[in-house]
Amino acid sequence: MDKNWENQLQNIWLKLGTISSEEFIEQIKNHVELLTETDSQAIADFERACAFDSTGHEQEAEPLYRSALEKGLTGLRRRRARIQLASTLRNNGKIEESIHILREEKAHYSDELNDAVDSFLALSLSSAGEYKEALSLALKALSKHLPRYNISLSRYAENL
Repeated sequence: MDKNWENQLQNIWLKLGTISSEEFIEQIKNHVELLTETDSQAIADFERACAFDSTGHEQEAEPLYRSALEKGLTGLRRRRARIQLASTLRNNGKIEESIHILREEKAHYSDELNDAVDSFLALSLSSAGEYKEALSLALKALSKHLPRYNISLSRYAENL
């Protein structure tokens, strides 16, 4: 896998919504077949999962996310896979597992996707009926991106 492969992948992703879902999935499948290294198979499964997930095929995405993680997906793709798997699980009715994965990510990892973890955790908590905690997480994540009222909103979120 090289930078050219990644650039080509990004060009395919830019087509999402401009071509049919079937054509998009097919282009992703064909592109990941170019990966030949054994350790790249985790990336191939992840990218296929993303393609299915992004086109509304969560049932097909779930086992591919799991496979990518089991095959040792690393780095930012690993974090994305965990977040996206949790979201897919929520959509597939597996809310408790979704919450577990996201709480684990929140407790053990930190990067530029922290607010995404909190946002998807808020969605899962809301689906589980934990509305106050969900609102608190969502408001805390939002408070970091406002031009004003950041501290006030963060305090209100903490007091929910």
